[in-house]
Amino acid sequence: MMHRLIQFTRDLFEPVPAVSPAPSGPAGKTPKSNEKVPVAHPGRVRDAIETVVNNAPAAFRHPHATREALLGGMVVAYAFRRSARRSIGFSVGPEGLAVSAPKWVPLHEIDQSVRDKSGWILQKLRQTRERHERLESARIDWKDGAVFPFQGEPLRLVIEAHPPAGAARGLSAELKTLVAGVPANRATGLPEGAWPAELERALHLRLPLGATREQIRDAVQAWLMRQARQIFSERLAHFAPQLGVQWHKLSLSSASTRWGSASSNGSIRLNWRLLHFKPAVMDYVVVHELSHLRVMDHSPRFWDTVRTIVPNYAELRGQLKDEGIPRW
Repeated sequence: MMHRLIQFTRDLFEPVPAVSPAPSGPAGKTPKSNEKVPVAHPGRVRDAIETVVNNAPAAFRHPHATREALLGGMVVAYAFRRSARRSIGFSVGPEGLAVSAPKWVPLHEIDQSVRDKSGWILQKLRQTRERHERLESARIDWKDGAVFPFQGEPLRLVIEAHPPAGAARGLSAELKTLVAGVPANRATGLPEGAWPAELERALHLRLPLGATREQIRDAVQAWLMRQARQIFSERLAHFAPQLGVQWHKLSLSSASTRWGSASSNGSIRLNWRLLHFKPAVMDYVVVHELSHLRVMDHSPRFWDTVRTIVPNYAELRGQLKDEGIPRW
């Protein structure tokens, strides 16, 4: 307790650098500077040790940033907090860099750790930003002519507007879907990737005249979920005998970060958004969850089980992580 109190006092009066300088001397040594830095005063109790001095625009700024560091010539503003963990932790997400450290670690050690990991931090921040930009550019504008991926191929949306049957009947009561055009590759018997370039696929929806973007989006989602239940059931039935397992229940998920799950009682849960990916990627997820009915962990034995059915699972797993899905 006394040790932590002493460390808190040190932190409170420790100079807070405006920007953590990048090392220019030998490894492990911090270059000296004649520039004066502000000192936190005891009266400023509001986390004085974690005050950000905004003296330069940050290339990467966490919305809850409390400290800054100069990494590779770029200012990185990151969220910092004290925690009960035993070591300094780093995480990079959509919001930016977050750093957590034990209460007894002095600030200069935290600054040095951030500099030491500058390469990894900048790489992850760039990758996260690029992924976010890709997802934003793929955001769907739900209207007639919108295009979205279905089983890895573009599918154009055609709205066939018609007036409601009766004014007294609500708009949702008239909402119907009429599927036209050409079905998915698997249903046509064409080899994967052999879709004729001149053959355009279209999903025709009969919607009331003046349907909003939200209603169009909900109608497409309802259609996709029906397709997902049918296609996933077929693929589960196809792969389960090959793995020597039995599944008993299929549920659809809308999770933003999880593609599937399996329970020891034979219940399988799959994300309907998998329909945006090509069939091989969907099959990998199906096999992944069925394999959990044999091995309920991610041990080497589990991956060996997956490999017996999907030898290139690592490549497909990478596509699942890297390609992303359209923003709804």
